[in-house]
Amino acid sequence: MNQQNSKAKKTIEESDLKKCGIVMPISAIDGLSSEHWKEVLTILDDSIKMAEFQPNLVSNGTDVGVIQKRIVQNLYKNPIVVCDVSAKNPNVMFELGLRLAFDKPTIIVKDDKTNYSFDTSPIEHLEYPRDLRFSSIVKFKEDLSKKIIATYKASQENPNYTTFLKHFGEYKISNLEDKEITSDKYILESIESLRKEINFLRRENNKNGTIDIHNYFDRREIKWIVFNAKLQEFVKDNNLSDEFDIKDVGLETELYEFLSSFEEIRKVIPSSRELKAMIEDAIERPEVPF
Repeated sequence: MNQQNSKAKKTIEESDLKKCGIVMPISAIDGLSSEHWKEVLTILDDSIKMAEFQPNLVSNGTDVGVIQKRIVQNLYKNPIVVCDVSAKNPNVMFELGLRLAFDKPTIIVKDDKTNYSFDTSPIEHLEYPRDLRFSSIVKFKEDLSKKIIATYKASQENPNYTTFLKHFGEYKISNLEDKEITSDKYILESIESLRKEINFLRRENNKNGTIDIHNYFDRREIKWIVFNAKLQEFVKDNNLSDEFDIKDVGLETELYEFLSSFEEIRKVIPSSRELKAMIEDAIERPEVPF
């Protein structure tokens, strides 16, 4: 019982920490395997925890659905972000560009085999050895931890703090707004947006006969939009904190019956097997990789 209480207390304490976003490669690139990046993630994670922040890979999230939206929201909302530009992964460079456009506290790291990028060379980069030598990594972790603390403190104390953008002039950064709407309205708005996109592509297709709309339109996205909207409705109706509680309290059958009762669900997910598989994926609590 004491062990359970200790674990619960630790979880609560961790959730109270400010998040430090992580942007980095996760799959093989430039001769570096996915296992290499898992090791790098652990190193970044340790450094962030030393600074008393909660590590948050920006692609992570409790919601099911469009991963790009989740990444943008995390890039905007996380108080500070550490970005590893090693191997110059295109997705990483794009996400770094978004974060710098928001002009929020950002720390760039890279390995010693990666050259500086022209666009971001004015920003200080912390460097670590690509072979992840223990002695050098120990120092890197200490340096990164101190840098996180100092950068966040500077951003809080200086109203004119800038990571990058304001060195080139005065810019007004637009806010990303959170809007609370009903699941039905969310579905209708999302489908209407997709409908407009399809109509545009049809018009372009009629003009020159070269665009294939099916290459631009992903039916899986509609499935997840409809599925996620009703899933969140079920979570709210049952006073659950998130979809992972569904499995914890044993409401899988009730969720399936709830979802399959809606015509919009049956239209986009006609197969009961597929619906059950989507439910299983959605309510499986992810394992923390560190």
